[in-house]
Amino acid sequence: MSIASDLIRGHTDTIILARLINSDNYGYEINKSIQQRTNGKYELKEATLYTAFRRLEQSGCITSYWGDEQTGARRRYYSITDTGRDTYGTLITDWKAAKEMIDKLIETGEEDNGR
Repeated sequence: MSIASDLIRGHTDTIILARLINSDNYGYEINKSIQQRTNGKYELKEATLYTAFRRLEQSGCITSYWGDEQTGARRRYYSITDTGRDTYGTLITDWKAAKEMIDKLIETGEEDNGR
């Protein structure tokens, strides 16, 4: 859905940090979680996901480490830092303020006119 993609694009960091708030995870599982939460309507492109991981790691919001899987491919896990938790809080506050403002800007008042 292109409209959702356009609206979501600027919030990739927030989405990733949200997926890491409760537990460490790796790229494929994070993207799978995003797909499940949106009933398959949205997923991050692999390049977007890993570019965001690099950006978040460079800014100190996340750290990464290699898992110790006994079978299969070795996975790189990501963990949110205290800085990442603070950043997430700020981004959520900003999102809520922007959402409230946009809601006001696109409200037509037609609901009050019986439409």
